[in-house]
Amino acid sequence: MSTGLRSPSHGGAPAAVSAQSPAAAALPASSARSERGRRQQLRLVLSAIPLGLFILFAAVGPLLMPYDPVTVRTGERLKPPGEQTRDGARAWLGTDQVGRDLLAQVLQGARISLLVGISTVAIAGLLGIAAGIIAGYYGGLLDGFLMRLADVQLGFPSILLAILIAAVLGPSVTNVIITLSLTRWVTYARVARASTLVAKERDFVTAARALGARDGRLLGRHILPSIIAPWAVIATVEVGLVIIAEASLSFLGLGTPPDQPSWGLIVANGRAYLNTAWWISTMPGLALSLVVISVGIFGDRLRDYLDPRFAGTV
Repeated sequence: MSTGLRSPSHGGAPAAVSAQSPAAAALPASSARSERGRRQQLRLVLSAIPLGLFILFAAVGPLLMPYDPVTVRTGERLKPPGEQTRDGARAWLGTDQVGRDLLAQVLQGARISLLVGISTVAIAGLLGIAAGIIAGYYGGLLDGFLMRLADVQLGFPSILLAILIAAVLGPSVTNVIITLSLTRWVTYARVARASTLVAKERDFVTAARALGARDGRLLGRHILPSIIAPWAVIATVEVGLVIIAEASLSFLGLGTPPDQPSWGLIVANGRAYLNTAWWISTMPGLALSLVVISVGIFGDRLRDYLDPRFAGTV
């Protein structure tokens, strides 16, 4: 009897230990995923700080400057950064060849770059997503036509196509937005089409279709949400590319007019003074580089944040 009584007690202990082992083993893995998720969030927030400062300077900076960025003051021309002007103010970034304050121009150029970047991404994104969803969902001749149109456009370098369109429309901020939107919709269309082809074959879409859901409901409630995450990542990266494209057009004289100075136009104005007044082209060039690098880093962090592997932790 004593042996029989001891046997269950000895046999029960290992069973209890083995029952707790999977839970105990899951705790370190869950803790590691949670820690990795917190690191992803911290990196995303830190990478967003430079962009937040850029947006703040672009929105508020021109309002705080005492000088008009296009006011000509020939008596203050070609002053180096930090030098004091005749009225007692200080030209922190210097002045250009006609005495315009360079800091005021850089802040005004930041506002134009922000406006062009956001507007172009919004318009091109809407066009591309609409074309991609329609092509991927309905297929057939419509899909073939839209994708062949995209292939034809991809056959031309986007900057050359933008130069052609801008030369026809003329220099203005509105025309720059239209030009860049017409050259950027293809990327969004291809991503939206690929996501739609995958989403429309999923079980929940098939079940909704079997229950009698119409195309509009399927597209708006089930397929469109699956495109938001990749669209957000692409849009973030495209903002930097759009800013560079706008600066390139302005540098060539096909972007913004002289009364609306952008970074590319300021760089072009200072190219004849690189040896004597290096700051005219250098300051807006540095601002452009920092913003594009910051946008690229934020896009990478946003991609990591929205990656399905971290979906359970972030």
